[in-house]
Amino acid sequence: MSHLLEIDSVIKSFGQNRVLTDIYLKCETGDIIGMLGRNGSGKSTFLKILFGSEQAEQKFIRIDGKTINRPYLTYGEIAYLPQDSFIPRNMTLADAVQLYLSSDSRVKRYFNDSILYMLQDNNVSQLSGGELRYAEIKLIMNIDVKFVLLDEPFNGISPINIESIKDMIRKSAQYKGIILTDHDYRNVLDVANQHYLLWDGGLKRVRDKEDFVLCGYMSAARAEFLEL
Repeated sequence: MSHLLEIDSVIKSFGQNRVLTDIYLKCETGDIIGMLGRNGSGKSTFLKILFGSEQAEQKFIRIDGKTINRPYLTYGEIAYLPQDSFIPRNMTLADAVQLYLSSDSRVKRYFNDSILYMLQDNNVSQLSGGELRYAEIKLIMNIDVKFVLLDEPFNGISPINIESIKDMIRKSAQYKGIILTDHDYRNVLDVANQHYLLWDGGLKRVRDKEDFVLCGYMSAARAEFLEL
């Protein structure tokens, strides 16, 4: 079944600084939307507003035509990967995964992984930063929801595991809509099938590499080597 997520008329300010201005974005099942932008452009803030955990002066969020102000309180709609770790550190990884996934079949599928299988009895506090980030990403991707928001999924991940994560994202997009943002723009451009640039408070659809240059996101010399 196909699903549609829409966020419309987003306005967000911090004091006198208007960060987001009248933004609209839609995401459907099968979409992998990559959102790029400079530091401080509001990418993380936008994802939090979309998840419902961050307030905004104005916003309208609709899932399958139904208005939902705080999607994180509505079961089965949206899962969100924040930049900071969220798994309780005083539990074993197996216990934590059971807490989030609940279904034995989902837990079994989660640990059908050469990396995580070896870590399941470890306390979460014993995992390295890269191991923990990988474990959290796979956990979010396995939650039974319609849409997934990923904030900096490639940060701190080894190159070989980045490829595994991109493969995970592509497979999940067969039955979910995914919105992700990361400073590693090459991996974002590689995995996403739609690209947007958060620029000057607005969200611009990027259709070719020249858009990055025109908006000042990167130089023409750097953009020359991009594949879109």
